[in-house]
Amino acid sequence: MKKNHLPQQITLQKTTALLNAYQPDNLQETTYKKEILHFLNHHGLLAFNRHHLPAHFTASSWLINSKGTHILLMNHAKLNKWVQLGGHCDGDPDLLKVAIKETQEESGIKKIKCLSPHIFDLDIHTIPPYQKTPEHKHFDIRFLLQAAHDHFSPNHEAKAMHWFSQADNNLPTNSNSILRMFR
Repeated sequence: MKKNHLPQQITLQKTTALLNAYQPDNLQETTYKKEILHFLNHHGLLAFNRHHLPAHFTASSWLINSKGTHILLMNHAKLNKWVQLGGHCDGDPDLLKVAIKETQEESGIKKIKCLSPHIFDLDIHTIPPYQKTPEHKHFDIRFLLQAAHDHFSPNHEAKAMHWFSQADNNLPTNSNSILRMFR
């Protein structure tokens, strides 16, 4: 093994351990966990590259505000639907680091803390074709994060961004993936 691959291999082992430690509380995520681990075991570090098709890893956040009363969702410009913040790993198997980085980039909020280093939620979803990229799956690993303040400045990936109260059922989506995290 080349020396420059050693840190990534160690991170890959930590990612495998993180996934193995996660104990889903519903059948859907239990199924996802098995499929994700199988995918990871067969594709290794390649699975963290956005050009690896027909699927690859992404990392996301369930971002709560500074008071713990609201969650931040974005209306994704390409997908035209409300989703949690997050994105592609771009070769980095450190999923928590990717989730924080992507959340910072998309929201403009630089001070974000991790409330737990453990997985908050797992999801597998299909991304429709876009320009020259064919339909593919995202194996999305999600973490519970908290913003230091409530001011956001969305980047170009968002058509809109909004804090939604955890006390209401006023979410702009009926996606089971989002509703599962909301519950």
